[in-house]
Amino acid sequence: MRSPIPSYLDDVLASVASDKTGELANYIPELAGVNPDRLGASIAMVDGELYGAGDVNEVFTIQSISKPFVYALALADRGFDKVLAKVGVEPSGEPFNEISLEDESGRPLNPMINAGAITTHSLVGAENISPEKRMERVVEGLSAFAGRPLQIDEAVYSSEIEHAHRNLAIAHMLRSHDILTENPAKVVEGYTRQCSLEVTVKDLAMMAATLANYGEQPLTGEQVVPKTVVRQVLSVMFTCGMYNAAGDWATQVGIPAKSGVGGGIIGAVPGQLGVATFSPRLDIHGNSVRGVSLFERFSSDMGMHVMNIPTVARSAIRANYRVGVGAETVQVIQLQGRIRFAGAERVIREIVDTEYTGTKIALDVTRVYSVDEVAQHMLLEIMRRLTIDGYTVYLIDQDDTLPDVEALRKMQVAVLESVDEIGLV
Repeated sequence: MRSPIPSYLDDVLASVASDKTGELANYIPELAGVNPDRLGASIAMVDGELYGAGDVNEVFTIQSISKPFVYALALADRGFDKVLAKVGVEPSGEPFNEISLEDESGRPLNPMINAGAITTHSLVGAENISPEKRMERVVEGLSAFAGRPLQIDEAVYSSEIEHAHRNLAIAHMLRSHDILTENPAKVVEGYTRQCSLEVTVKDLAMMAATLANYGEQPLTGEQVVPKTVVRQVLSVMFTCGMYNAAGDWATQVGIPAKSGVGGGIIGAVPGQLGVATFSPRLDIHGNSVRGVSLFERFSSDMGMHVMNIPTVARSAIRANYRVGVGAETVQVIQLQGRIRFAGAERVIREIVDTEYTGTKIALDVTRVYSVDEVAQHMLLEIMRRLTIDGYTVYLIDQDDTLPDVEALRKMQVAVLESVDEIGLV
């Protein structure tokens, strides 16, 4: 049976196809000549499954969508302190090419506007790295996010660098504040090459899925950047990724995202998926008109908004029952689904409120597919307290859902594969 997801994507694309509003990025001659009717969308799951519809194999340039990924490389290469000393994390509320610098320090407000992105480009790789080696690191790093080698569109690069006067002005301003410490023209050349990398909408979806997968590329298994870096990048994307439309985006769509004047938009739903769209006509903010509409639809249909409160608190408990009689009675509390903080709290409340007829308790997580880190700590803590209170605790866990074997051993919690094994322990 064919998955319904591609059919869904076809339907959603059809719903926006007639929208001809917006303009091409005509300030870059090479981009002004693209086919304005191109339209595509792709969804990549964190396990590597990829779906797409429309012009998913159409090649275009990544443009500003490169910014969060290069920011991630800079954080990984230089560390948080050195990057944050040069680039802030505050929303600017201004267009992407404004000279948004702090009054006294000259530090760009965030890495998603051009001033910040030019600075983060200069921070990739080791200190004193040559511009050529830095560019190699950028291409290799973004290729690692995509899971395949990416190349630079030299025609687009030449077109952009010829009209890069504003970016050069920004770079010279940064140099005057010692935010940049090298030749501003060389940094702008590298930044422009970075924006000229060729991608497809499928590449972008997979790059977003790598962020959603906490830095691990779903297909290659490579940990491209550390998890702590991903948290920082997604946070900045959420507040700054859509420029001076970030507030509307946060309320209407509600996922970390980044747009580019090539017509692409990416979004990352942590722990779940990456999504990307491609449509070249742009609105006044520099965001794809049809791309924004598609993301609004995706968010509504799939419940992707990060402020959607999941129902795990109600559904975490599948069953609470007893097996055996007399002194051998075992109270079995069966969990299900994904357990987050709210779900773990619900489980703890169930354990606390249950009236026990014996001293044996089994926590069954065989129907649980994921437990967040904080929820793991909470479940381990309630098991520890039960053992202190004199209960014998069993964990029914076939798939290492709670992998802290050492903690379980110290608490003398027996890990079994089924409730039936309790009588054999």
